[in-house]
Amino acid sequence: GLTLSDEKRAEYEAEGRRPHYRFLLEHEVVKWDDMVRGECSYDCTHQSDPVVIRADGSLLYMLPSAIDDVDFSITHVIRGEDHVTNTAVQIQMFKLLGSETPVFGHPPLITGLDGKLSKRTGSLSVQDLRRSNVEPSAITSLLSKLGTSESVEPCTIEELADSFDISAFGRAQPKFDASDIDAINRRVIHNMSFEKVKDKLAKLGFENVDEVFWNSVRPNLEKITDISIWWEICRGTVIPVIEDKTLTDKAADLLPPEPWDDKTWKTWTKLVQEETNCKGKKLFHPIRLALTGFEKGPELKVLLPLIGRKHAVDRLKGLSLGGN
Repeated sequence: GLTLSDEKRAEYEAEGRRPHYRFLLEHEVVKWDDMVRGECSYDCTHQSDPVVIRADGSLLYMLPSAIDDVDFSITHVIRGEDHVTNTAVQIQMFKLLGSETPVFGHPPLITGLDGKLSKRTGSLSVQDLRRSNVEPSAITSLLSKLGTSESVEPCTIEELADSFDISAFGRAQPKFDASDIDAINRRVIHNMSFEKVKDKLAKLGFENVDEVFWNSVRPNLEKITDISIWWEICRGTVIPVIEDKTLTDKAADLLPPEPWDDKTWKTWTKLVQEETNCKGKKLFHPIRLALTGFEKGPELKVLLPLIGRKHAVDRLKGLSLGGN
């Protein structure tokens, strides 16, 4: 250190001890206007001189980070509130480097519903979110509003850039609920045009999905990959569930000839109702189970033309597992 005599330094070197290097702090109060916290100040007399180079010659974060900011002409630095004391130190570093100090903003750290945000909350790395097919815009839309009083709306990165205001973030720690990502992800997908999704569908192996099919099933998708469920129902293998064989046999006999459109469903079910005296759930539930094998799903008026007459007849009669 600065107080070591030449003899003591030689003694340490003879022992094989190597020095580490510290940044000599000015004992002063450092002040800055924080984008989130407002006017900030930190008395550097409360902190020891930080190590910048370890004994093995490796550098710690503080000084290289400041040098990089100067080198890349960084104008704004946004990082968690746990870096507030680091900012006071780095402001002194910028001063000694002869550089203009960036504008700093320190939003509060995100916490989980149980307090600390931990791995138990779920896998939250960008890589894992990508693997789970969460849409990037769902993540950016949520994070851009988490910690503000503003509602989360699905936005493109361009829209976020135009509307983003860091001063809207409060100082209270925001609570992160993993289900929020799922909720906003659903809204992103439900608002996604076929033009925006078709390339992604092709990469997933659904290059035969057209705009009509996409628009028909997207309100029932949690993630884009869920389209495989409805593609299988309309184009692949289905195990029909026959709840009322008398009804579904009659419904099969009354199916009109193709071509079909979204009006076919109403015309057909009205005819089935007149012939069987079944209505409401007693009419629609057995037909849905036979056609799709599912209790719920997209409107059958849009699914029926996608399934096609041949396979609709077979399913209603419980004769076939096939699709188009």
